[in-house]
Amino acid sequence: MAFLRLYVRNPGAVIGLVLLVLVLVMAASADMLYPRDPLSLAGRPLQWPFATDRFLLGTDASGRDIAAQIFHGARISLLIGFVATMVAIALGIVVGAVAGYYGGWVDNLLMRITEAFQTVPNFLLLLVLVAVFGSGLTTVMLAIGLVSWPAPARLTRAEFLSLRNREFVQACRTIGLRDGAIIFREILPNAMPPLIVYASVVMALAILMESALAFLNLSDPNVASWGNLIGHGRGVLRTQWYVSAIPGVAILLTVLAVSLVGQGLNDALNPRLRSR
Repeated sequence: MAFLRLYVRNPGAVIGLVLLVLVLVMAASADMLYPRDPLSLAGRPLQWPFATDRFLLGTDASGRDIAAQIFHGARISLLIGFVATMVAIALGIVVGAVAGYYGGWVDNLLMRITEAFQTVPNFLLLLVLVAVFGSGLTTVMLAIGLVSWPAPARLTRAEFLSLRNREFVQACRTIGLRDGAIIFREILPNAMPPLIVYASVVMALAILMESALAFLNLSDPNVASWGNLIGHGRGVLRTQWYVSAIPGVAILLTVLAVSLVGQGLNDALNPRLRSR
């Protein structure tokens, strides 16, 4: 298969896929390996990694098992990244498709709204949304998606501007297809490859933004997220640095994996490479 052949030609993409599969395995096996609540007290506080067989990655300042939080946190990070990405891509597709297909005053209006969102830094707008609507997990996921849609919207618009006057679109208009069918059934599938690649960027940024919120104690404190664990280790950073370092490495590897997979998808979906 041409897609797989082009994907495996990129060693970094293969490494990223392996790392991402490992994170998925961690998320899937969290309940089996650590059935207890990861936020429950498990032992003496601030035990170093590998100091005992019971706590391989040590305990935090509250005596909670870091390994349990890492495994359960994988699920939270992937969930946040996936939901926020779906929200951002869906909004971006709707706004960009309508703007690019109709053009004129519709395009100008939607692009001015998009620019208005882009004048405010994403994280600053995210802080405002969380401060107004709360820091629950659902709210955080939706808020990250709401601040991340302008870039996918611009990308979708650019694709639609280049496709809306193609022969197959003219043929659809000639046979009387409605605009909605032309936009979502005919043009959108041809515009999806760059959006699929960019979704990996959005997912990586979503994981980082949630971690930053958690570090500032603005994310949901009732879930075992990697960002929350980093925030809990902030007070003992100079002496028990491992509390923050271990989830930091987990975030780094996950974001790296998603980015490398995105690069591999870019190579595999690139029509110039597929035609070789």
